[in-house]
Amino acid sequence: MALLKDILYKTNLISVAGDMNTDLGGICFDSRESKQGCLFIAVRGTQTDGHQYIDQAIAKGASVVVCEELPEKLLDTVTYVKVDNTARALGFIASNFYGNPSSRLKLVAVTGTNGKTTTVTLLHQLFGKLGYKSGLLSTVENKIGEEVLAATHTTPDAIALNSLLKDMADQGCTHCFMEASSHAIVQHRVAGLQFAGAVFTNITHDHLDYHGTFDEYIKAKKMLFDGLPSSAFALVNEDDKRGAIMLQNTKAAKKTYSLKHMSDFRAKILSNSIQGLELQIDNIDVWFKLVGDFNAYNLLAVYGTALLLEEPMEEVLTQLSDVDPARGRFQLVPSTTGIVAIVDYAHTPDALENVLKTIKSFRTGNEAVVTVVGCGGNRDKTKRPLMAAISCQLSDKVILTSDNPRFEDPMEIIKDMQTGVGPSNYRKTLVVPDRKEAIKTAISISSPGDIVLVAGKGHETYQEIQGVKHPFDDKKVVTEVLKAFSE
Repeated sequence: MALLKDILYKTNLISVAGDMNTDLGGICFDSRESKQGCLFIAVRGTQTDGHQYIDQAIAKGASVVVCEELPEKLLDTVTYVKVDNTARALGFIASNFYGNPSSRLKLVAVTGTNGKTTTVTLLHQLFGKLGYKSGLLSTVENKIGEEVLAATHTTPDAIALNSLLKDMADQGCTHCFMEASSHAIVQHRVAGLQFAGAVFTNITHDHLDYHGTFDEYIKAKKMLFDGLPSSAFALVNEDDKRGAIMLQNTKAAKKTYSLKHMSDFRAKILSNSIQGLELQIDNIDVWFKLVGDFNAYNLLAVYGTALLLEEPMEEVLTQLSDVDPARGRFQLVPSTTGIVAIVDYAHTPDALENVLKTIKSFRTGNEAVVTVVGCGGNRDKTKRPLMAAISCQLSDKVILTSDNPRFEDPMEIIKDMQTGVGPSNYRKTLVVPDRKEAIKTAISISSPGDIVLVAGKGHETYQEIQGVKHPFDDKKVVTEVLKAFSE
């Protein structure tokens, strides 16, 4: 139980009608979850406005309503709290209700277009190897220590987020590493959290269907750094020109990492092969299991974060050399066919280009690169032709297929992608809408030594079609097809 006056701490109150000493047994922003003695907060979402459901929440027992607009009729049995922004207020209310759990942890947020999942996953692994119990909040999975919890969003809603953080702190976690998506930041899901630091990886073309313009997308990321306290650190990729923008208004200690500039944390790539990376970091040569320039950046971000969290350099490098890649990120699929198959989550133009350029750097001669790629439905349409163009530019054969079409016609998505295929590349592209058949086709036209990239879904174990998530796992399908071809 919690007193209303206590959980409204730091919310921007405009007015209160009713008893501020009301005892609360729960909080919710979904009227269907309302119950006796709970607080209902009316949040304006992208699909619906919570103000429309105030009566339903009260009917199910809500004793407090937090809103931006008061109902015309106020009930004597209900306390009404008016605030300027209910989404932002929800973050503070959730944090206060659960006892400000982020203050009991060293909480680090990682934001950027690409690299978030790998960076937080590596941090979680590293700190486990350093002897800590830590939490993980990622696109792939959530973890309390080594206990795996399902992840439904890159960044959970404020209530679920604070509930998880409380569980982590209660179960002895000292640190938590979380992805902070641009959606979550502008929707104030991280409001009220106390961060020890934040990391910026990079920013490229993505989510313009939601943010509208690239400038708004950049501003969304920047909001995280603008809100950091002076006790925190802000670590940014100096090789991305927007890294400096992230630091402009932050109160946090400003730190940078780079492969190309003199920065606080710097690395040099000594070798890069399908077996792994060798980097020189602070004049120490270290071999890592991960591959590709993009992972050199991820590893450097992890290294910098660990040192900023006051971990010893040599121990960090020793343990970091033993971490494994995140699931579905440049994941090699073993096979006896001689075909090199790679599953990767690359679903933005920049991520796809990074992966294909990494594959190109491994080529020694006559290997062909066959790329299976699609684009998600009901998402940013402007990146579709770019994804196809990059695939054609850096592959010998491209199979355009379905990703998560959601409520769109898969063929219409593919047609959008085909506008990026120039006349000179028509002959190297195939259209196979069925994703499983597309993977089969890619492997059937490949020879030993060739490289097949299945891009876009990575760790996902489903394909979303017309609102239904059908079981589908790229790695599992690739494994089954390779096995069939080896028999």
